[in-house]
Amino acid sequence: MGRFFDTDRFKEILDTLSRNRGRTLLTGFGVFWGIFMLILLVGGGKGVKQLVAGSLNSFSSNAAMVWTDRTSKPYKGLGKGRWWNMSMGDIDRLAALVPELDVISPQSFGWDRPVATYEERTSSINIRGQRADYARIEAPTIRYGRFISEMDVAQARKVCVIGKQVWQNLFPGGNDPTGKRIRIGASYYTVIGVDYNDHSVVNINGRGDEAVVIPITTVQRLYNKGDAVDVIAVTAREGVVMSDILPKIRAAVASGHQVDPTDEKAVPILNTEMFFAMIDSLFKGVNILIWLIGIGTLLAGVIGVSNIMMVTVRERTSEIGIRRAIGATPRMILSQIMTESLVMTLVAGAAGLVLAVVILDGLELANTTDGILKAHFQVGFWTAVGAVLLLSVLGVAAGLAPAARAMKIKPVDAMRDE
Repeated sequence: MGRFFDTDRFKEILDTLSRNRGRTLLTGFGVFWGIFMLILLVGGGKGVKQLVAGSLNSFSSNAAMVWTDRTSKPYKGLGKGRWWNMSMGDIDRLAALVPELDVISPQSFGWDRPVATYEERTSSINIRGQRADYARIEAPTIRYGRFISEMDVAQARKVCVIGKQVWQNLFPGGNDPTGKRIRIGASYYTVIGVDYNDHSVVNINGRGDEAVVIPITTVQRLYNKGDAVDVIAVTAREGVVMSDILPKIRAAVASGHQVDPTDEKAVPILNTEMFFAMIDSLFKGVNILIWLIGIGTLLAGVIGVSNIMMVTVRERTSEIGIRRAIGATPRMILSQIMTESLVMTLVAGAAGLVLAVVILDGLELANTTDGILKAHFQVGFWTAVGAVLLLSVLGVAAGLAPAARAMKIKPVDAMRDE
């Protein structure tokens, strides 16, 4: 073991590798590129998955959104093609007829694109009327203040929770805006919170970061909607598969409006459960593809190292024969060749690993906003250790065939080759 870490041996190895620097660099580049691509793909895939998951984490994975459209089937003497609207009464019907549901939260929207004003600053917004229980379906990221409360809804208060972009446009200094009054149209609303969630699984009536959330009762009164509801968001109880109860949800809503309970076009339902399952399956496939590409590229580089070492052994036939003549054992020759292969592989691989880590670190910085890191792109410690161990194994494997050839060289044959 002591002979393996001998300084003179490594000086000799470096001298051998530097005799033909161009060939050594080109050979090492294959390994460098292989480990670079493997680490970059693994880290990049991890970061992208976290970015996507971050946009989904705030939304319940067993939720559904129900809205209305024209009827596509005649029903009880009424023709198809009718427009109709849901109402607050549908909340009670769903609760009574679909006991599998947990949260049932109505929403009403202001379908125009008003402008919010604070002092001399303005921001384009979309208005969302919600109840406090909607936070159980899509959790807000409250930076300042609070979300809408049941008391706000019951008293139809003129309060609002503003989105990230609205906050930045109206309060560019980054200060806490709670308690400030902003003007929307002819009315003034007191800001009670800032929702920093700038993404959403479902964006109805505009982006989430441009939303101004107001109690649903206030929106219904402001836009003279009575008890009309635009969307009903629901979640299923634990253990219930949302796709299994969609027909019951459609039938419950349709029962109060003279609509065919099987008319899927009249009662569209977005099932987020299917969306989550699709994303999960997608990333499982992407991970497999990443490892196949990365390891395939790395193996190609290692095969290149093995081929070049074979050429090197052939060129050093005389040198190896002389070593054998003066007492070098086959084991010493084997150790020499395999060590050269291992050193070349590890040095080139380490360079690729370091460059990949630097680039992944840059990606993390690029995805950091206001000191909040959106996704971790760096690979884990044990992934890096595993990559180094894989390099070592492949480096030894790359030197096996050349070393075996070198061991077979006899001094007499070396002299004849000379």
